[in-house]
Amino acid sequence: MSVALLLVPDFLLIVLGALLRRRNAFDASFWPGLERLVYFVLFPALLFRSLARSPLALGDAGRMIAVAYAFTLAGMLLSALGRPLLRLPQPTFAACFQCGFRFNTYVALAAASRVGGDAGIALISLLIGTLVPLVNFAAVGMLARGRDQRVLSQLARNPLIIACVAGFGWQLTGAPLPGVADHILGLLAAAAVPLGLLAVGAGLVLRRGTLPLPAIAWWSGVKLVAMPAVALLLAQLLGLAPLERQIAVIMAAAPTATSAYILAMQMTGHGAPVAVLISSGTLLAALTLPLWIALVGSPVGP
Repeated sequence: MSVALLLVPDFLLIVLGALLRRRNAFDASFWPGLERLVYFVLFPALLFRSLARSPLALGDAGRMIAVAYAFTLAGMLLSALGRPLLRLPQPTFAACFQCGFRFNTYVALAAASRVGGDAGIALISLLIGTLVPLVNFAAVGMLARGRDQRVLSQLARNPLIIACVAGFGWQLTGAPLPGVADHILGLLAAAAVPLGLLAVGAGLVLRRGTLPLPAIAWWSGVKLVAMPAVALLLAQLLGLAPLERQIAVIMAAAPTATSAYILAMQMTGHGAPVAVLISSGTLLAALTLPLWIALVGSPVGP
């Protein structure tokens, strides 16, 4: 299981974050501040720089992007089926709905880097850039139903969407990033993934009774089993290149985004069930993600 060993350092950072949080190694205000720093500054810098400097255009990875849209839409459909099957209250369902298809960008980037190196980062940045608007639109739209919330205004303020649009826009100009700006963005980007993984660990919360076990099993199964299975099937049918196939499956198999909790709290206040799904999914992904990568094939990158 050499593929599993590739991801050990990244999941150990998650464990370290959990231990530091539970040992009260820092003040209580430190971790929310770290999450905001990563979400609003470091990760947008990584996305913008990766997309702006990427040698790949959208058309170069068209089939991979088509696969990503297909498995994401499949995740949305299966997630929506949770409402009639689980009979949860509407506010709880609306908060949990996003957990079936949103992806933890920190985990996905870390895995892509381990498997494909710089080429893997370039490919997954393309997927992140094209999927972030879609998944955020669906999540915000469901949470805003029946509320006086403006979906487009919520999306327009999303730092990840702003970074992706700006990165694609810069790439279209064909101009290189200025040396100083590129260096500063590179320093910020280098800190994004390790600090993001620490924040993921610090945010792990498992409280019994917050969400029924069938609901946890349903959304975990959709995110960690059904979506990567659809991704692998479509990648094989469309004949994606080996690395593209790896990256597509990694994106599909990544656990739910920690920002799903932030969004649920900001819009409805129903963050507790989302926190349970994020935490349980992240722990399960330590087993399922290496298995999916191994199933796709041998690592391509260093």
